[in-house]
Amino acid sequence: MVHVLPESGTPKGKDYCILYNPQWAHLPQDLSKASLLQLRNWTASLLCSPSDLPASGFSSQIPLVARGNCTFYEKVRLAQGSGARGLLIVSKEKLVPPGGNKTQYEEIGIPVALLSHRDMLDIFRSFGQAVRVALYAPSEPVLDYNMVIIFIMAVGTVAIGGYWAGSRDVRKRYMKHKRDDGPEKQEEAAVDVTPVMIGVFVVMCCSMLVLLYHFYDHLGAPPAPEGARAGGRGYQPHRPAPAVYAIIGIFCLASSTGLYSCLAPCVRRLPFCECRVPDNSLPYFHKRPQARMLLLALLCIAVSVVWGVFRNEDQWAWVLQDTLGVAFCLYMLRTVRLPTFKACTLLLLVLFVYDVFFVFVTPFLTKSGNSIMVEVATGPSDSATREKLPMVLKVPRLNASPLALCDRPFSLLGFGDILVPGLLVAYCHRFDIQAQSSRVYFVACTVAYGIGLLVTFVALALMQRGQPALLYLVPCTLVTSCLVALWRRELGAFWTGSGFAKDLPQTQWAPAPADSPQPPKDSDAPLSPQSASQEPVRSPVPPEKPQEPSTPEETGAAAPAQEPKTPDSSTPESTGQAQPSPTAQPGTLA
Repeated sequence: MVHVLPESGTPKGKDYCILYNPQWAHLPQDLSKASLLQLRNWTASLLCSPSDLPASGFSSQIPLVARGNCTFYEKVRLAQGSGARGLLIVSKEKLVPPGGNKTQYEEIGIPVALLSHRDMLDIFRSFGQAVRVALYAPSEPVLDYNMVIIFIMAVGTVAIGGYWAGSRDVRKRYMKHKRDDGPEKQEEAAVDVTPVMIGVFVVMCCSMLVLLYHFYDHLGAPPAPEGARAGGRGYQPHRPAPAVYAIIGIFCLASSTGLYSCLAPCVRRLPFCECRVPDNSLPYFHKRPQARMLLLALLCIAVSVVWGVFRNEDQWAWVLQDTLGVAFCLYMLRTVRLPTFKACTLLLLVLFVYDVFFVFVTPFLTKSGNSIMVEVATGPSDSATREKLPMVLKVPRLNASPLALCDRPFSLLGFGDILVPGLLVAYCHRFDIQAQSSRVYFVACTVAYGIGLLVTFVALALMQRGQPALLYLVPCTLVTSCLVALWRRELGAFWTGSGFAKDLPQTQWAPAPADSPQPPKDSDAPLSPQSASQEPVRSPVPPEKPQEPSTPEETGAAAPAQEPKTPDSSTPESTGQAQPSPTAQPGTLA
C-alpha cells in the first residue's frame, strides 16, 4: 500500500494499491513504522538512461516514473544511484510484480512497486503535486471467517454426495434383482473405477498440470520477450490462452449438467408443467421430455453462461462459481463409483503422493522456486491475463483489511480435495446399507473428513503457504475407515466390498444339488405357497415340457441310489416331501 498525504493542510490521507516484489526490499507492515517521504512526479521520463535523471538527483525522495523501454532493474538501479529511497512505476497496463534475478536483487536495496495510471491521476487531482507518501505492506489475518463457509460447503458436499451415491447405488441393485424396468432404468449408470483407470487418470493429471504451468499464457500465442515481460518495452498482453478458454468451457458444460442432475429430482415433485412435447424425430426430444424438465435445462445452461461471461467479477461471481462447483462435485460423486475399499485405498494413496509432490517437492525443481500446484491453481503471478482455472471453491476474505483496496483476496479449496475423499465416503455409505451397520462407516468417515479439513486450515495458518489438503485428509479418512472395520470385525468384507452378497438371500442364485427336485428352468414358479404370494410367476411352463403327475416309481428313481426303494415303500406323500437342499428354500428379496 502507498499512503498519500498533502505536503501541507489537512493531515487526512488516503491509501492506494501498489504491487511490489519483496525480493528487492522489504516494506514495514505497520504504517506508523513507514518513512514519510516526498513524492517527485517524474512521469515525463522513462528513467532508462543517466540522461533521464534530474540534475539534483532524487535525494531522500520517491520518484514516480513511467513504465516502458527498459527493465525494472535498469530503472531502480538509476534511482538508487541518484539517492532515491524508493521507486514507483506508473503503468497503464495490468500490474505485475516487478521481477529480476538473484544477482539484481542482492544489488538493490530500495523498494520498487507499480502504481496504476488511474490511481496516479486521482492522487494529483485530490492532493495536488506536492504530496508525501509512505510505503508499507499490511499483513493479512492468520485466520478468516471465510474458512467457516468453505468448511460447511466442503463437508456438506461430501456428506450429501456420499449419502446420495450410496442410497442410489443400493436402490438400483435391488431394482435390478426385482427385474423392475421402471424409472430407475432411465437413470445414468454408475462408472466403476478400475486400477487401470486410476493409473491413466493420475498420468493425465500430472501431464495437464505440467503443461498448464509451462504454457499457461502461451498456448496459441507467442511468448513475450523476456525483457518485455520484465519491464515493459511497449509490450501489450495478448488475449487469454485458448487452453484456459477450453477448460472454462468444459467447466461450464459439466457444471450445468451437474446442476441439472441435482435439481431434477426436486422439479419432478412439483405439480406443474407436466405436459410433454409432441411426437417428433429430433434428437433427445423424440423421447418427449416434460416441459418442466426443458425449463430446468434452460435455467441450468443460463446459470453457467452467466458465470462464464461475468466470471471475473469478484464481487459476486464467486457465488455462482461455488454453486456450480458444488453441483459438479455432487454429480461426480453420484456417477463415479469405487467398488471396493481396495480401489479406494489405491486411488487415495496415489493422489496423496501426487498432491504432496506438486506442492512441496516441485519448488526445488522450478527456477522460480514456486509450487507448480499453487501457481496453476491461483494463476501464475506473471500471467498476462486475469483468467484463473475454475476447478476450485473460492470465498473472499471477510475480515477487514487495507489490502481489500488492491484485490479481493480469496481462499481456495480444490475440487479434488472434495471428490477424492468423497468417493471413499460414498463407498462407506454403500457398505453401511449392504452390511446393515446403521451407517457407522459413513458417519465416521464424514467426521474424519471434517477433522482432516480442520487440520488443513490450522497448517495453512501456521505455515502461511498453500497446503496439499490430501496430506491431511487421506490419512484421516483411510485410517478411520480401517479402524471401524477392525472394531466391527468386518475388514475382509470391507476390503473386498462383499457386504451386498452377505445381505441378500442366497436362495435365488445358489444352485441346488443334483438329487433335489428342480423347478422348470424357464419358469419362475414358486416352490411353496409362501413364495408364490411374494413373487409372481412371469413365464408359463413351456408347452413342449408339460408337467405330468409324478408316480411313486418316477419319484423313487429321482431319489438317491444308495437305498433302493420298493414301489410299496414309495408313496406320493413321502416322495413329495423329498429332502431338498437348504439353498433351495424359498426366500424373499429385501
